[in-house]
Amino acid sequence: MDDTVYKALLVEKNEDDQFIRTITERKVSDLPAGEVLVRVGYSSLNYKDALSASGNRGVTRRYPHTPGIDAAGVVVESDSAKFLPGEQVIVSCYDLGMNTPGGFGQYIRVPAAWVMKLPAGLSLQESMIYGTGGFTAAHSVWRLVEYGITPEQGKILVTGATGGVGSFSVAILAKLGYTVTAVSGKDSAHDFLRELGAVEVIGRAQAIDTSGRMVLKGRWAGVVDTVGGAMLATAIRSTRYGGAVTCCGNVAEPEFLINVYPFILRGVSLFGIDSAQCPMALREKIWALLAAEWKIDNLGHLGTEITMDQLDTYLARMLKGGIMGRIVVNMS
Repeated sequence: MDDTVYKALLVEKNEDDQFIRTITERKVSDLPAGEVLVRVGYSSLNYKDALSASGNRGVTRRYPHTPGIDAAGVVVESDSAKFLPGEQVIVSCYDLGMNTPGGFGQYIRVPAAWVMKLPAGLSLQESMIYGTGGFTAAHSVWRLVEYGITPEQGKILVTGATGGVGSFSVAILAKLGYTVTAVSGKDSAHDFLRELGAVEVIGRAQAIDTSGRMVLKGRWAGVVDTVGGAMLATAIRSTRYGGAVTCCGNVAEPEFLINVYPFILRGVSLFGIDSAQCPMALREKIWALLAAEWKIDNLGHLGTEITMDQLDTYLARMLKGGIMGRIVVNMS
């Protein structure tokens, strides 16, 4: 297998100190050591991939590099008794695509601890329509459900609703019977969000308060925030007594200004959602929900399938905020 040649997106710095992306041929022997070799059938596009593909050292320390924090495929070789050649698997998060060659290559080699068997009820393509974005959304919703937030308690706010995490959060919450208010700065996305199940769509200006008041009128029983910054601060200040807010992104900005009053007067809880190092037992539980009770009815409509040759265009588009829903990469 070591002499097997495959295609991969390679990001490297050129003579002008600019990061360039090309589809090139690699050998399996170029891959790092690992217990499981996987032939990748599908990957997906995430904001972290776009950062890695543009030379962001906060995501990827060393170049040349192949991004792709998601991969779904078939085991080719395995030194682990847990996985057999021919089995369909998902590899998502951990260090994949960050400092370990990722899913934008047709082969990956990773530790067995990063590998999860494909749940019954999902195809490889469907698993990558979800990808890290769908998993993070489900993780956020799971946290609200586990905390005890029920549909009867009131509306759930979802920020950054047209992104991968946001769109799946809207769809999963709606499927579970929650009343969802979606935030989007894109007027053209209102119909898309309502089709996902949002009962109300508001603009960014309506989701950011600049009055300086310590707390605001309680509007939300729960919040799934994907953007951070002032919108997250406003959402916390607008959450009802005993409500919960999940935080998983920093697309707007990583810092936000907040006071203690929502926490000590209203008992609001703030939960951080981390997908990269989520324990495998919880990861498997959440993926099982996505394959069964929480599976989106029109899942295929949420994914746009592209080829490897289109990756460069879509990576650039994602950095400019021009993506709605999920982008699935057919690696064949």
